[in-house]
Amino acid sequence: MILNRLRAALILLTLIPFMLFACGQDEESVRVDMSKREDIRVPEPEPAITYAYLPQYSHTVSYQRHNPLIEYLARETGLPIRQVFPDTFEEHRRMVEQGDIDISFSNPMTYIRLAESGARAFARIIEPSGNPTFRGQIIARKDNRAIHHLRDCKGKRWIAVDPLSAGGYLFALGLFLKHGITVDDFAEIAFAPGPGGKQEKAVLAVYAGKYDFASIREGTLDIVKDKISLDKIRIVARTRPYPGWVYAARKGLKPQIVDKISKAMFKLTMSKPGQASILSAAGMRGIIPATDHDYDAIRELAAKLGMYGEYDTGRRDDL
Repeated sequence: MILNRLRAALILLTLIPFMLFACGQDEESVRVDMSKREDIRVPEPEPAITYAYLPQYSHTVSYQRHNPLIEYLARETGLPIRQVFPDTFEEHRRMVEQGDIDISFSNPMTYIRLAESGARAFARIIEPSGNPTFRGQIIARKDNRAIHHLRDCKGKRWIAVDPLSAGGYLFALGLFLKHGITVDDFAEIAFAPGPGGKQEKAVLAVYAGKYDFASIREGTLDIVKDKISLDKIRIVARTRPYPGWVYAARKGLKPQIVDKISKAMFKLTMSKPGQASILSAAGMRGIIPATDHDYDAIRELAAKLGMYGEYDTGRRDDL
């Protein structure tokens, strides 16, 4: 009896594939008309005032530093404001020129290029130091016995932030020129790779021993203190102070919008805890009015570096 049941089960298992195939043969095939298609559109963001922070740090850091400020400005002005994230200094400049960035927060060297396209300064920041100016720093590892003074950088490998970085390159280049050191006196000048995060990358490259020294903006070491041991870094030199980071409105942005945003910015104060946290997160102690002429000193430096000819005085003693 058991043997007969096993034989029946084996026969049934053998027949199942044929039964399934037969069922499939009875089904009608489905024809697909590829000429009838529907385009799926990615939803576009709602219209808003676009705000961009020059990408000296990673996009994550840029968002963390400025999102509280953007939310405050949106509440105070009633305007929809959205942060956008260009990958490079040059892309930031191009987006302002094309009208894709309404409010630019940039270093002063980038600003004077933006001004050529009609962008205009309306505000600048008070640095964490309490001054409306900032400096560049030249750093090396403390255990690098070959670099103790500015003159020791000759013949060494230099990593800078970006060719358009003020504190991260151009201020330092001006300092070297003042001391008779030119770009030909270095074994190599490299710039931090990739989109965003360039200040951090310059520091980390020196920390890892890939380059002998780096030029960064004042305040960067505080940003990377959780990633490296600062006691292993030496500040070799500091540049002279220059006018600080600047807010500029693109050409054609309505004056009423700029007025609303600037008034909200100027109201921020460190004396109110809620506002102090907004300012501190953004790496500033306040925002004050600015005009285009505040940045003439930057234009003079650019001329001395051979970037612009109209301010070239021929002098090198005031770098």
